Amino acid sequence: MTRVGILGAPRPVPRRWAGPLGGALTIALALPLFALAGWRLSGWAIAALLWVGVQAFGLLLGRVPPSSQNLAASSALAAGMMLRLLAVLVVLLAVVSSDKDAGLAAALTYGVAYSAELVLNLVGYYGQEPSL
Repeated sequence: MTRVGILGAPRPVPRRWAGPLGGALTIALALPLFALAGWRLSGWAIAALLWVGVQAFGLLLGRVPPSSQNLAASSALAAGMMLRLLAVLVVLLAVVSSDKDAGLAAALTYGVAYSAELVLNLVGYYGQEPSL
């Protein structure tokens, strides 16, 4: 008999809207911070547009069901998941190379929103009882 630890026990899929909503709230709360601190809003706008674009592409990828029976669909899903963050990296590097301040602001804002989404998704997943 194999013992499964707390991290390895399968759980039901949590609600999919909690993480993206937390990230969007983080982006929205960053706007007043940018305005009060006197930072240029172009960094915030770039991060917000990247966030919306990545979430829209994620919704599109969510329509592709992962399946061990359909290798092409699973491969397209995996490639799409890698491609969306690679696109974010390319855009942020391009912005940083042209405007260091706006690029740093965009990268930090996007990074905080991404971290908020990740934390909420992990809490949503591990906060449920394992289904054995």
